[in-house]
Amino acid sequence: MSSAFTDLRKFVAPEFVIGADARLLAGRYAKNFGAEQVFIATGPKIISAGWVKDVTEHLDAEGIGHTLFSAINPNPRDYEVMEGARVYEESGCDAILAIGGGSPIDCAKGIGIVVSNKKPVLEFEGVDNVVVPPPPMICIPTTAGTGADVSQFAIINDTTRKVKIAIISKMIVPDIALVDPVPLTTLSPELTAHTGMDAITHSVEAYVSNASSPVTDIQALESIRLMKGHLLAAYRDPGSVEERYQTMLGSLLAGLAFSNASLGAVHALAHSLGGYSDLPHGECNALLLEHVIDFNYDACPERYAAVGAALGVAPQEGKQGVILAIRTLREALGITTRLSELGVSKADLHELAGKAIYDPCLATNPKKTTVADLETIYERAF
Repeated sequence: MSSAFTDLRKFVAPEFVIGADARLLAGRYAKNFGAEQVFIATGPKIISAGWVKDVTEHLDAEGIGHTLFSAINPNPRDYEVMEGARVYEESGCDAILAIGGGSPIDCAKGIGIVVSNKKPVLEFEGVDNVVVPPPPMICIPTTAGTGADVSQFAIINDTTRKVKIAIISKMIVPDIALVDPVPLTTLSPELTAHTGMDAITHSVEAYVSNASSPVTDIQALESIRLMKGHLLAAYRDPGSVEERYQTMLGSLLAGLAFSNASLGAVHALAHSLGGYSDLPHGECNALLLEHVIDFNYDACPERYAAVGAALGVAPQEGKQGVILAIRTLREALGITTRLSELGVSKADLHELAGKAIYDPCLATNPKKTTVADLETIYERAF
């Protein structure tokens, strides 16, 4: 009997609702959780765009109080998580609502496990280190890319070591994701590009991961097709709810895929780079992806060929065709700089590689890596 039939595999996913105005169900779900005082984790730009007020009106209608916490930077810091946990406890909150991209959602996940486990957030680094479940958590993503709203990952910036840590646990899978394309209509072209390339990277890495499965393969390849077909259109026509919906669906599928198949060298390198330089995560992924494909390709050429097919690459074009498709899309989205133009010093690359080698995402990269390999990949993007 094939091992595909005998190997047991576990998958995690939250409940999710997808469609226009799904965010307006937040009050109903908070009431279903028995919440009386909801902690809202978000960012200033989301507040100014009106999406938080939109949601709090529905909490008010259900008679549910709320505490707003918006002191969250892109690439959420460890001290922001700890401050949020303090505010949560002082305000007597009993549920969490995250409205935003990956940063508010990851910060909210960190806050949840800190308040339930009574330990500093950095102590949860790694896999399955969360013992006590966090409070009920509702997510409303406002970008199409991070997949944080459906994943068992949280990425937090360790400001002392200047590196991003990965917290991976089924305990931090949100209880409900309200996946609504409407808030994406105010997303800037730059963030559309960065987060969209993040979603593509999630799907590519999940598909070639040594922990991939038939379930995640379906999600990853369909996500790549959706992002290839609609990301550039959403970038050029930000107000199109239809195009935003398709990219939101692509992001959702990518999130489910990588949450269950994990990631690879692109994310290991991006976590080190972003933690050190504070560059946008999606931009880091976009600049590194083609170089990691070049490095990994010979370890699973048939897998990368399937990725290429999803991108519209003919089989005979091989590795260079896949790399060119990624590069062409990246450049069409306005991501054209090199690491050397973003404040990264060549003298830093060895240290960055030395930190990346310890990232848990490397465990599922299809090809074994050394510090020298990782440094070479950085150099090619430099």
